[in-house]
Amino acid sequence: MQSLVARSALKRTPAVRTFASSAARLQATPSEKPVLNKEFKIYRWNPDTPAEKPTLQSYTLDLNQCGPMVLDALIKIKNEMDPTLTFRRSCREGICGSCAMNINGQNTLACLCRIDRNPSKDSKIYPLPHMYIVKDLVPDLTLFYKQYKSIEPYLKNDNVPEGREFLQSVEDRKKLDGMYECILCACCSTSCPSYWWNQDEYLGPATLMAAYRWMADSRDAYKAQRMERLQNEMSLYRCHTIFNCARTCPKGLNPAQAIAKIKLELAAD
Repeated sequence: MQSLVARSALKRTPAVRTFASSAARLQATPSEKPVLNKEFKIYRWNPDTPAEKPTLQSYTLDLNQCGPMVLDALIKIKNEMDPTLTFRRSCREGICGSCAMNINGQNTLACLCRIDRNPSKDSKIYPLPHMYIVKDLVPDLTLFYKQYKSIEPYLKNDNVPEGREFLQSVEDRKKLDGMYECILCACCSTSCPSYWWNQDEYLGPATLMAAYRWMADSRDAYKAQRMERLQNEMSLYRCHTIFNCARTCPKGLNPAQAIAKIKLELAAD
């Protein structure tokens, strides 16, 4: 009888799970990455002290304690070292174009630009070139957006279809590839010497590619009027096909090709 009670008690007793351990496991500690310091030289200018000339301010970061992109370094510097550093950022995915700047001599997006992990080379970061500066790495894009607005970047058609959307063939839709992806970061326009010299009248690569995007759209009914606006000496023909715009575009687009197509259509008109 006692043995039956003991057996039933054993059945009711919950099993206790044990974990194997060893002295080596108890003494294990996570390995730390070696320090990899890199110097970042960043353009600084404060509009509150206009008499002071712009300078390059140096910051040293341990790359093993920082994300892989230049924007990660800028955020770390602002959060942990110098809260006065000013720059634009938003999506961190190469979609919004906010963090466009000149990094090591090339216009690009800080969120898409990997940090060169060679500690012997410093990284120089400037705002987009040949633009008025709001503060530090923030350029004034007022004129750039005004030019973009001037080409009326939206579909214009007086014959709106009733009860359905505008239809477009697959072939006509493919004509827009390589243009609609532009995120208006201004990297191409600010790398163009013609835009540096004549930006008060020359529209620049980004705006001209946007203009052709609507000229090539089969649903738009105002192509002739759009072409007429570009029929002057400055808006379009200051482009000298240097291809800086295509080389620097962080999205891999080719504004120079779109500009060449506009010239061909104007010549054939």
